[in-house]
Amino acid sequence: MNASIAIQVLPKVATNEETISAVDEVIGYIKSFGLHTVVGPFETTVEGDYDTLMEIVRGCSLRCVEAGAPGVMTYVKINYNPAGVLTIEEKTAKHN
Repeated sequence: MNASIAIQVLPKVATNEETISAVDEVIGYIKSFGLHTVVGPFETTVEGDYDTLMEIVRGCSLRCVEAGAPGVMTYVKINYNPAGVLTIEEKTAKHN
């Protein structure tokens, strides 16, 4: 594992229900890759290979629009190191 991302999608929709529906579609898409994923209240964190994570980033915005949002704002944090990065567990274990 040489990368991790935190991704937040904000679909441009009218209601909370539409927001939840579009975000649920995106989370399902992310989980379909089978990578270690942690869903939080503001963003979803995923760890894996850099190229796969960049594919996920691209697909999240597309999936949100396919779910019915006329547009989407996508915010991404990327941690990349060819030699490896700290895991989600290593970063958070002492706080849980």
